[in-house]
Amino acid sequence: MSKLLLEVKNLVTEFKTDDGYVKAVNGISFTLNRGETIGIVGESGSGKSVTSLSVMRLIPNPPGRIASGEILYHTKDGKVIDLTKISEDEMRKIRGNEIAMIFQEPMTSLNPVFTCGEQVVEAITLHQKVDKKKAKEITLAMFDKVRLPNPERIFNAYPHQLSGGQKQRVMIAMAMSCNPNILIADEPTTALDVTVQKTILDLMAQLKKEIEASVMFITHDLGVIAEVADRVIVMYKGNIVEQGTVLEIFENPQHPYTKSLLACRPPLGKRLRKLPTVVDFMEEGANGEIIEKSKTVAEAINAQVITEAETLKRREEVFSRKPILQLKNIQTWFPSKKDFFGNTTDYVKAVDGVTFDVYEGETLGLVGESGCGKTTLGRTILRLAPAHGGEVIFDGKNILSLDNKDMKQMREHMQIIFQDPYSSLNPRITIGNAIMEPMTVHGILGSEAERKARVIELLTKVNMKPEHFNRYPHEFSGGQRQRICIARALALNPKFIICDESVSALDVSVQAQVLNLLIQLREEFKFTYIFISHDLSVVKFMSDRMVVMNKGKIEEMGISDDIYNNPQREYTQKLIAAIPKGELHDIQSRVAAEKAKMN
Repeated sequence: MSKLLLEVKNLVTEFKTDDGYVKAVNGISFTLNRGETIGIVGESGSGKSVTSLSVMRLIPNPPGRIASGEILYHTKDGKVIDLTKISEDEMRKIRGNEIAMIFQEPMTSLNPVFTCGEQVVEAITLHQKVDKKKAKEITLAMFDKVRLPNPERIFNAYPHQLSGGQKQRVMIAMAMSCNPNILIADEPTTALDVTVQKTILDLMAQLKKEIEASVMFITHDLGVIAEVADRVIVMYKGNIVEQGTVLEIFENPQHPYTKSLLACRPPLGKRLRKLPTVVDFMEEGANGEIIEKSKTVAEAINAQVITEAETLKRREEVFSRKPILQLKNIQTWFPSKKDFFGNTTDYVKAVDGVTFDVYEGETLGLVGESGCGKTTLGRTILRLAPAHGGEVIFDGKNILSLDNKDMKQMREHMQIIFQDPYSSLNPRITIGNAIMEPMTVHGILGSEAERKARVIELLTKVNMKPEHFNRYPHEFSGGQRQRICIARALALNPKFIICDESVSALDVSVQAQVLNLLIQLREEFKFTYIFISHDLSVVKFMSDRMVVMNKGKIEEMGISDDIYNNPQREYTQKLIAAIPKGELHDIQSRVAAEKAKMN
């Protein structure tokens, strides 16, 4: 049997636009061997997902098409099939059966009108010669294998009744149900908690061994790649710019783009003024050629390191000021059960007795898994969720007792940047008007012309252009939309901003730009932030102090560095252990252990 399983040769995939065809994948070539995991990394728009969809023959036509190249699949019986040449009926027999895919967004990949069990049963009966009864047995066994609690309940549950991690496990069960030779995982852990992410990665590694599958793992996070991949392919603007073993890429990256991806992840062992980004390593010339800036990853990171003395000086300054916000025994409960007469008999205690202060100019990190209450607490502080009890003292006033008129005035000083920038922008309003709207509502500045000038100034401040004023949200990337939301939050010149998972779904390079921007604005305008995230490395980079939440309560609170270096509670220790660190010695140990097993 051939060691080769898949060969991609000179693949070109393009999409028709008003200006002609755009090459999303531009003549790439790579191989995948039996039992191997290759990691494909790059930012949004690099062509990595289009590569996987090309292999699956799922490029929508029109507007897309595989223009040229070969995708050669080596079957177990020695045949070589060019997937670009076979009919749709022949491809349907391979897709989902011999080559399976776990999609990035399980909510949109699962059909909301069918139960999770029905959808997996359908995939099994389509490709295996079994009846529905046997297919249900296989499905329940797979649900058990992917460690879903109570497989029978999950079988009869609809997608909306499950958490993000549970939905992703259903997708993995579906992909694995037919024992495929190739498993394509497209960003399977993006926006999941670090603990859920670790569970999913461990699970995929275990199932890969059991069914002896090869894996194409697509992600923008090199920390994840360090834990799972044997070889790495780095893509940039439709081209493969570098490929090699995971050790070669991490030990000695050659291309400036690879260096930038490695450098822009928040390091856990150091405090930095700002994160290195792509522009620290390269820029594009007039004809699109890459101009390299001769820097190593270590040089770029070390140039930004903050000394211990600087850190102590900042802490002294921040903690000598008065608290701008005081939370006293905050309780936010939601009714969960009602009796026959409609009276509430039980509550879900989303936030249950939380107390802490936030000092003027401080960044306080709020961290924990999904469902721990951190987002509900952020919304309660701004009165976007009703509090059941307690006090929120902002600037000396208990905002929970203010009437609507006084609360409207208070909102001028308190803003929020939401997690999903697309759903928090009105698609029918230009981004200039979206930023100007709160200024008009609060009567900021005297005329429309002055307000427009202020909006253009804000757009420039967040690295956007004045001509973007009249464009609509759909015309921007995720990172640009998030910067627009930051500009809108700044429009009223607030004292206090809550960042609610505002970088969780962004590419690491775009995430670095947004985090740098938030720090730059904090220094310039003396903002106070509460930074909510499930990513402990991001919270550690951003915050002075950290609050760890679990099941509505505070698990641990203190200086960010102290909590990371010496966590006191088992829950915090588990969160820190789950962070994909991408450290070179960890990769060397993993590679050495895998070689020893093979020998």
